[in-house]
Amino acid sequence: MSFIWLIIMLVSITVLLFVDPASALSSLIKGANDSVALALNLVALYGIWLGVFEILEQTGVSDKLAKLLRPVVRRLFKGESEDTEKYVSMNISANLLGLGNAATPMGINAVGSMERDAGKPKKATTNMIMLLVISATSLQIFPSTVISMRAAAGSANPADFLFPCIVATVCSTALGIIGVKLIAWVGRKIAGRRAEKRPRPRGKGKKDKAGLNLTVKDKATKNDIATKAAVNK
Repeated sequence: MSFIWLIIMLVSITVLLFVDPASALSSLIKGANDSVALALNLVALYGIWLGVFEILEQTGVSDKLAKLLRPVVRRLFKGESEDTEKYVSMNISANLLGLGNAATPMGINAVGSMERDAGKPKKATTNMIMLLVISATSLQIFPSTVISMRAAAGSANPADFLFPCIVATVCSTALGIIGVKLIAWVGRKIAGRRAEKRPRPRGKGKKDKAGLNLTVKDKATKNDIATKAAVNK
């Protein structure tokens, strides 16, 4: 990823030197100043919210929040432990507040807990994919990060996009959840059909007391003999 950013920066500087060499240095300095100013604003924002989340975790409010979201979390992430449900609830809560970077550590903890519960599978489980999709679509009620960036850029009304943002993220999250559920259902159907078409070994059945394998025909013959012996008695 660092290599990609390096290529982008080198290409941009090269083009700028050919198009407008006089403004190359001033553009670099202005961009650096704007980046530092934005970073300081975001540091203040994330410092506040990360502190709030730490307080919530230390005071046990996160557990209550997990209980509040548990019906939804259990319906979306079936078969997970309480620790996983708590991490998922905190991840969703951070995304609801528009704190994508703050939600990332909680999402990593949730996936780690899912991995431990599933016995470290080689492939991502459906619940892992569901968490990734929900985090990527990022349902937001209060997009605090975007509002802060707009305010830092000098917007007259930084929160005027709030309603369209809510509608867009609700639709994207709903479509993402439906997509994961649908693909998981199709995958189960395909796996079931492959299991049915898989050839079964012939001539093998349950073992009798002597340890011999009995085929279906052998078992039928044995049952007939036992029935006749019972009638004769």
